[in-house]
Amino acid sequence: MSDNDGKKTLGLGGSRPSNVKQSFSHGRTKNVVVETKRKRVVVPKPGAAKPAVSGGGSYGGDPSKRPAGISDVELERRMKALKLAKAREAEETAKREAEEKERAAEREARRAQIEAKEAEDREREERAKAKAAEEERKKAAEASAKAAAAAPPAAAAVPGETEISRPTAAPRKTDRPQENRDNKSKAKPGRGNDGRRSGKLTVSDAMAGRDGGRQRSMAAMKRKQDRARAKAMGVSAEREKVFREVALPEAITVSELANRMTERVADVVKALMTNGIMATQNQTIDADTAELIIEEFGHKVVRVSDADVEDVIQAVEDKPTDLQGRPPIITIMGHVDHGKTSLLDAIRNAKVVAGEAGGITQHIGAYQVTTESGAVLSFLDTPGHAAFTSMRSRGAQVTDIVVLVVAADDAVMPQTIEAINHAKAAQVPMIVAINKIDKPEANPDKVRTDLLQHEVIVEKMSGDVQDVEVSAISGQGLDELLEAIALQAEILELKANPDRAAEGAVIEAQLDVGRGPVATVLVQNGTLRQGDIFVVGEQYGKVRALINDKGERVKEAGPAVPVEVLGLNGTPEAGDVLNVVDTDAQAREIAEYREKAAKEKRAAAGAATTLEQLMANAKADENVSELPILVKADVQGSAEAIVQAMEKIGNDEVRVRVLHSGVGAITETDIGLAEASGAPVFGFNVRANASARNTANQKGVEIRYYSVIYDLVDDVKAAASGLLSAEIREKFIGYAKIQEVFKVSNVGKVAGCLVTEGVARRSAGVRLLRDNVVIHEGTLKTLKRFKDEVPEVQSGQECGMAFENYEDIRPNDVIEIFEREEVERNL
Repeated sequence: MSDNDGKKTLGLGGSRPSNVKQSFSHGRTKNVVVETKRKRVVVPKPGAAKPAVSGGGSYGGDPSKRPAGISDVELERRMKALKLAKAREAEETAKREAEEKERAAEREARRAQIEAKEAEDREREERAKAKAAEEERKKAAEASAKAAAAAPPAAAAVPGETEISRPTAAPRKTDRPQENRDNKSKAKPGRGNDGRRSGKLTVSDAMAGRDGGRQRSMAAMKRKQDRARAKAMGVSAEREKVFREVALPEAITVSELANRMTERVADVVKALMTNGIMATQNQTIDADTAELIIEEFGHKVVRVSDADVEDVIQAVEDKPTDLQGRPPIITIMGHVDHGKTSLLDAIRNAKVVAGEAGGITQHIGAYQVTTESGAVLSFLDTPGHAAFTSMRSRGAQVTDIVVLVVAADDAVMPQTIEAINHAKAAQVPMIVAINKIDKPEANPDKVRTDLLQHEVIVEKMSGDVQDVEVSAISGQGLDELLEAIALQAEILELKANPDRAAEGAVIEAQLDVGRGPVATVLVQNGTLRQGDIFVVGEQYGKVRALINDKGERVKEAGPAVPVEVLGLNGTPEAGDVLNVVDTDAQAREIAEYREKAAKEKRAAAGAATTLEQLMANAKADENVSELPILVKADVQGSAEAIVQAMEKIGNDEVRVRVLHSGVGAITETDIGLAEASGAPVFGFNVRANASARNTANQKGVEIRYYSVIYDLVDDVKAAASGLLSAEIREKFIGYAKIQEVFKVSNVGKVAGCLVTEGVARRSAGVRLLRDNVVIHEGTLKTLKRFKDEVPEVQSGQECGMAFENYEDIRPNDVIEIFEREEVERNL
């Protein structure tokens, strides 16, 4: 059935065919869908408006283009929405165009305003320049008139010589009528009435060229007027040259040399090129070359050295009237475990041993004690272990009185002898404290007798050294010891000047996590105050805080007072001298010089000066096995003592090399260095931080912690012993004599032997002796008894032997049989 037929049938209200479906919407018929065999046709409802084509933007009322399923209401709604959208778009476009025109008008107005201001500034400048030129001309004319009046008549007779005529300046294009300039004479905001710029010059002003208010300085204008006046009077205007004294160090850059001579760098470079030296302003020249250049310019040379920077630290001689009494500095010395720290604890009623690992003092402690009589004593407690020899020597260097502690039940020991030598080297008086007198096995007379061997004669032995029997546990003899110290201090008459720049010695230094580098300083002279600028060894700083031995903050520390100093830029070495200077620049310069000198000294100590030394060092390094390690400690003194102990470990074959030592926690940088060098990290009373631990676990770096130096030294010594090659020892086990030599196919020459002594083994080494001379050393290829291969042959039996890769054997030769065994070696 065709479409027309279908429409006709439906329009007449006939019956609906089976292939026709009717769609409903809210009980109302919208369209009729006719399904044919080939296509599906949508028949619009009779009398309905025909929709426009979908997506066309406007249907135009064309029924053929109207999309299916669009009602009249929907079509009308869509058309209204389209018109509203177009109207809104046109309105927004008009609005944008209006705003753009408004902004363009504002830009034009702003540009016109800026141009007007710039023109006004230029006019003001020109007026100022014209006025200055007019005044200059008038002054020059007056000066020339005065000169003409004062000149001789003959000179004045020359016509026109004193007259200075200046052609009238031609009018410039920028000149404007007077009335215009008057109208624009109002000063620009931010500038003075003289045209000078006042206020800040901003980047935008400079980029826009609005810095026209800049003028030459008054000094420059005055110099210009003086030159013009001198030129008008016919006087030469050459400047008088100033000759200077030039401080010349051992090496100096060209620019610095020109600066010290106040000459132009180009002139100095030109003078160097004239002398055949091609150098730029940043290159360094030696002192002799610089001296030639300085003399060529007419200046005077003053040779100085880099060490002259330390001249600011002057040894001032104190006047006797300025000296005041100071407390004595007492150092406790003696052998390990003889009760030094316990004795000091009893004096100051403190418990320090409980805080030390294993009851051993690892650091130098500085304390101040006030006795019952009111006397103030400063004590230094030095460790007694052999590894702390350098720390004990520093204790003797700063001390006034040495208290030598000797245990009554142990007598004189190696560290006791060492302490006696330190005290003698420091030339300080000594007091012997015989400790542990309350023990049943105590024998103080033996101590006094042993001291005689080291030239220490106590008073009870008719000598001049005081000796006191004490007990740190029961407190026996402590009062007598303090009286002896006070008596000795009174004899010494110790005095110092507190009213001068402080000078002291670093007893200990450490890196505190919260406070930074901290140094324990014993002030020896002067007064150290908060805010002082100081230099100590290769470090410098400013005193931020002073903390005494009780943990209290103080404002100043006088002579013989131990304090902790905060404010350093780095950790100094224990034993460095602290000096107060005037300025921060001086402290920095001195510290940099000392650091450079120390670096050069270290480089020179390890450098070979000749080719023979270089070859010898290279050969020695090849034959020596090294155990690299990294050491981090809590304080500088402990780190230094550990490094010295490590240097003593080793022999010609093995040595311990400390790659890096320092104070503070183990950081990720230390782990990186250890991983690159294949070295373990040893921490003494310190721990690794979290990032360092994670890095060590990832990279397989071993970290070991210690709190007692004995254990650290023993472990390193055991590790270094593992690098030693095992000792090979030979053990002779038998001799055999060759009776006859046979030639066997596929084997070679075989010796028929008789074992004359010991035993012959297949696995042993052999030597062939001919007339008691060794002609071959090797191994056996075969060992047979009759036709069987046997592991060994006893003495008195015959056997057959063949050497490995050797066949020059003869009857009556002797075979020496031996075994090698490896013996482990220890350091």
